[in-house]
Amino acid sequence: MSLVRLNIKGISYSQTQNGAYALILNEVDGDRKLPIVIGAFEAQSIAIALEKEISPPRPLTHDLFKNFADRFDIVVKQVIIHKLVDGVFYSSLICERDKIEEIIDARTSDAIALALRFQAPIFTYKNILDKAGIYLKVNPKKEDEDEQDSILVDDLLADELELNKPKENYKSKTLEELHKMLDEAVANEDYEKAAHIRDEISKRE
Repeated sequence: MSLVRLNIKGISYSQTQNGAYALILNEVDGDRKLPIVIGAFEAQSIAIALEKEISPPRPLTHDLFKNFADRFDIVVKQVIIHKLVDGVFYSSLICERDKIEEIIDARTSDAIALALRFQAPIFTYKNILDKAGIYLKVNPKKEDEDEQDSILVDDLLADELELNKPKENYKSKTLEELHKMLDEAVANEDYEKAAHIRDEISKRE
């Protein structure tokens, strides 16, 4: 079975499952997307790794794993989403130490959070993408018969695959106030709020 490389397209709040997020993976050499429902903690961890400019005052669980692996010369070489059963994705970490390769089972959300920290590529098998991959559409006007079996996730995605919109309006705040709020959010380990504030700061700078 051939492997297909995936990139992270974005994270969206799930409209269908309370407290859940949709991680959207994008086929590198194609147009299909692979949506995976993940929990709030994993979404936060992935968002922080993507953001890069937000540095938690204490290491998150996935940061701790990375620090531990670095200390003992363990490298995550790649992540493979290798199975899909009843809507649940199963993944493996391909690790290496002293030129010896080991395969470790992992939840897909954890595997991707670690892949980001190790800058490891993410793959899935072609048959999984054929089964679960979708073509995202924005306000489709018409559906052909061949498209009826596709899963439309327009209602799953919020704000064009970005994190769910912030509850607080930051547009009225000054840059100085925003930077202070960002420091406070990071200190309080409210990384979702910090990401929204960082986005507003980036728009102005």
